[in-house]
Amino acid sequence: MLQLSPHDPDFVQNPYPAYDAARARGPLLWWEEYGMHAAFDHATVHALLRDRRLGRAVPGRDAASVPDHLTAFDAVEQHSLLELEPPGHTRLRRLILHAFTSRRIAALEGDIHDICADLIGALPRDPFDLIPAYCQQVPVRVIARLLGVPEAMGPDLLRWSAAMVAMYQAGRTRAIEDAANAAAAEFATFLRSYIDERRNDPRDDLITRLIAAEDGGETLSHDEMIGTCVLLLNAGHEATVHSLGNAVKCLIEHNQTDALGPDQIAGTVEELLRFDPPLHMFTRHVYEDVTLGDITLRQGDEVALMLGAAGRDPDIYTDPNRFDPARKALAHLAFGGGLHFCVGAPLARLEMQIALPALFAAHPTLRIAAPPRYADSYHFHKLDHLIVTP
Repeated sequence: MLQLSPHDPDFVQNPYPAYDAARARGPLLWWEEYGMHAAFDHATVHALLRDRRLGRAVPGRDAASVPDHLTAFDAVEQHSLLELEPPGHTRLRRLILHAFTSRRIAALEGDIHDICADLIGALPRDPFDLIPAYCQQVPVRVIARLLGVPEAMGPDLLRWSAAMVAMYQAGRTRAIEDAANAAAAEFATFLRSYIDERRNDPRDDLITRLIAAEDGGETLSHDEMIGTCVLLLNAGHEATVHSLGNAVKCLIEHNQTDALGPDQIAGTVEELLRFDPPLHMFTRHVYEDVTLGDITLRQGDEVALMLGAAGRDPDIYTDPNRFDPARKALAHLAFGGGLHFCVGAPLARLEMQIALPALFAAHPTLRIAAPPRYADSYHFHKLDHLIVTP
């Protein structure tokens, strides 16, 4: 049994010692505060991510089980790729990838460079918080351009995303639920009218491509397009914000800002994601009994897969608590795995590979000006603030 509050101040600031201790007792521990088993080692997390006896869809979920105050939020969730299993997941992912192609992502490279240059040119000269000034703005402006919505909607997108993503943090309250439901309703209403507008006035954007996506005579429904756009905002934007913040902190603290050259940046980004990822827990529902060692996960259980702990497993990574941009090792699990491997991973990587070198090229002496603090927002691992001075 593991008794550890995700709100414990020491754990919030540095969860990795707790992961090390838990991993040594694995492969599964009952996490008392969450009321479920949790896997902390790389091998078990990797295996369960790909085990078809587990999945993301909630067994027995139907409209009647949804509280009235969460109907708008659930209407988006039930059409989200993240919450579906085959055959629905297979169909939806196939159609999304007809629109969200590698070519479309690569075509955003120039936009990302322009966005970063614009933001860097406007950064203050005095100490400032890099999270809202840069780390938030890069991905939200990229998502706006990807979807084809006005970049002036950035504050709305940020507000909607923050409210909905709070639903996945430990200790959610009725106030959080009400805010998430309101945000989902507002965003869905906007997208519904915007999709109708794009049907009549197609552009070179993702919404137009989602409308046109077709495979074997199948197309995306209105609700599926809304769910997909919301997922791209929430999962893509939020994770990239925290990845950038954690990365800048790590690079400065470890004096590794010289590891951002063209031949190094791809490997450096992978090591940053392994070393201090933005998402530390990803849960699965158990559809069939699964036995690991002397523990059996029973049908109907939920299990926590600890992505943040898997990245520090000494059985996989030599000296795992050392940040090493030149590390050559097995791929990390920061983007998940199996059917639910993050569909936005290529875009997130591209944003980091452009935004980090651009920032440090413009400000090679960038320094942390005040002790950084991680937010009490588990299972996200993100900075409350990152005060820097150019």
